[in-house]
Amino acid sequence: MSRKEFFRRLRKSKLFLIGFFSILVIVIVCFAAPALVKKDPLAVDLAARLIPPDWKFGSHFFGTDALGRDVLTRLLIGGKLSLTIAFSVVIITTLVGLAFGLIVGYFGGISDLLLMRLCDIMMAIPGLLLAICVVAVLGGSILNLVVVLSITGWIVLARVVRSTVLSIRGSEYIKAARVLGVPDYKIIFNEVLPNVISPVIITATQAFGGMILAEASMSFLGLGVPAPQPSWGAMISDGREYIANSPWVVLIPGIALMLTVLAVNFMGDGLNDILNPKNMD
Repeated sequence: MSRKEFFRRLRKSKLFLIGFFSILVIVIVCFAAPALVKKDPLAVDLAARLIPPDWKFGSHFFGTDALGRDVLTRLLIGGKLSLTIAFSVVIITTLVGLAFGLIVGYFGGISDLLLMRLCDIMMAIPGLLLAICVVAVLGGSILNLVVVLSITGWIVLARVVRSTVLSIRGSEYIKAARVLGVPDYKIIFNEVLPNVISPVIITATQAFGGMILAEASMSFLGLGVPAPQPSWGAMISDGREYIANSPWVVLIPGIALMLTVLAVNFMGDGLNDILNPKNMD
């Protein structure tokens, strides 16, 4: 696909544009939080506990939680942390999955057999259950959370890359390069890698929303971001017992989580429509 054709399809994809600009706004607001908020997200003020939302800037715009902490401040700081963790995991899993998929897909043999059996074993174990078990042993911390989610997240991308490489490994231009004596590593980087970039981008984008949900799930269970650091999952968990009388402590982080994942999924679906050769018009 030419660059001109790519941008033409980009402008025509409403799903991508909605998702991209929505996630862009969310990222900018969350990462600009230290400059936007004036309240301490960890400061406890029991005299101001469970104050309902006040739609005036300078006050508690989204209210306070059970410990009197400002919900808006914790929402923005927690969003920055959740997005950072999810982005870090996606980068790690993409690099690992891409490397394994390229190697075993191109060379095949025993390495391919071993990797596929490892993937089958790991896919037979629920990812969240495996993450809970590992974090329970290692302890809850941001680093351990990134490691655990990375361990369970590279498999899908590795299988996607491997299947793509297998489909082009026998192509005439690959055979011609081998006949001419081109080293394998040059064939992989110059001929094979460009053909797997599109499925890698699509898969990684779609996995980003899943990682945000996975981090929120772990934090909801108390095995993710350690307290008292704010996280959307932890905020939802902390507000469960107050949902009847003070629903904002659960609804606001829940809505933020839903909108963020929805925006990422829109962007991923839009990229799939743009980059998938089957959707060419």
